[in-house]
Amino acid sequence: MAIIVRISEVAGKVGRQVRTRGWIHRKRESGGIAFIVLRDSSSTVQIAIKKDSVDDRSWREAAESAVESSAYVTGTVKRESRAPTGYEIEADSFRKVGGSEPFPITEYKSTELLLDKRHLWLRSRRMTGIMEIRSFAFRYCREFLDRQGFYEITPPLITKAGGETGANLFEVDYFGNTAYLTESSQLYAEAMVFPLEKVYSLAPSYRAEKSRTVKHLAEYWHLEPEMAYYDNAKSMKLQERLVSRLATRLAERHGNVLEELGVDTATLRKIRPPFGRMSYEKAVEELNQRGVHKKWGDDLGVEDERALTADEKKPVFIYNWPKEMKPFYMPVNPKDDRTVLCADLQAPQGHGEIIGGSERIWELDELMERIAETENEKGVKFNLNNYAWWIDLRRYGPVPHAGFGMGMERALKWLLNLEHIRDAIPFPRMINRMEP
Repeated sequence: MAIIVRISEVAGKVGRQVRTRGWIHRKRESGGIAFIVLRDSSSTVQIAIKKDSVDDRSWREAAESAVESSAYVTGTVKRESRAPTGYEIEADSFRKVGGSEPFPITEYKSTELLLDKRHLWLRSRRMTGIMEIRSFAFRYCREFLDRQGFYEITPPLITKAGGETGANLFEVDYFGNTAYLTESSQLYAEAMVFPLEKVYSLAPSYRAEKSRTVKHLAEYWHLEPEMAYYDNAKSMKLQERLVSRLATRLAERHGNVLEELGVDTATLRKIRPPFGRMSYEKAVEELNQRGVHKKWGDDLGVEDERALTADEKKPVFIYNWPKEMKPFYMPVNPKDDRTVLCADLQAPQGHGEIIGGSERIWELDELMERIAETENEKGVKFNLNNYAWWIDLRRYGPVPHAGFGMGMERALKWLLNLEHIRDAIPFPRMINRMEP
């Protein structure tokens, strides 16, 4: 019996009889021959089915099978320069597994239709390639952190603590009580550094921001390491090593997929430490020098990020932001009390922030002072009962620590040079979309 091979293995089986399986990607008939491009998760291959060379059932089922029908094919592998991949299987047998109705996606369909039919559009070669790279990106991030002595943790996604104000969070009814879908697993990761010292979670986070930009999702996957005895500088070095390893691993091991997606692997291979570093103050100065009016305390928008990174080949850290712009848990910079010890990692060519990180306030008195200061400055009122367990950590052997969060879809948007972040996740959730 012929061996079963994945389609990507066909090129190495020239002259041998093989059996493979997949879905009909394209189909045409010409002079008693049916040419079928069959795909599986690994690649595509052309199948030539000659009416006079197969049994009646094979010809009938091949002729009747529509695009996206699934099938088994047995035949001999040959080189064929006219075939899309340079190889062809001359079929001895074709067996339909599951038929298909007329496929609703053809060329030149609107973005909205492709999103409505996302469950089918994922079968396209482009989306298949992106999802393959996404899977390996998750794997390589885990591998890197595991080798650095990190432990993976599994924090809850339903939480009582609603950030600083509960704004921009999805509220849920938790058996009659108010709870939220988490916007970050940081607080729980901080608790886990006491038993394990270096930890990370890779889990969904949720943001109820009413943003309609190419880099915002309401649900995204969040890689959040937390490290005991780290300061901001040491955390930044870890971040650049992580991002560099991710980029180079993808380039080294998945060049064929990246090439199909139009990604220059040579560019990815050059993403190595050190990355550029620029203080927030310097960023504001540089923007003003470029004719973009900015003053101290202004946030950096999409166009500002693009202006600062347009000519960059590697990501750039923007560090020490004004304390009024950042969360209460970030410590004040002892060298400039206007700022806090934090850094945002900006991707090149305006792809935006892919990582946000900081030191954490680890002493109880300082934390309570910052909470009170934040309440006065921002006019918010913390429900300290919701944070009691987290504040309690500072009472029992606190240590300096730092952490960061990387949005996996943001990183993939940059690495694959995607126009929109929605293509970096299988089923995007945005302000105007929660289906399929």
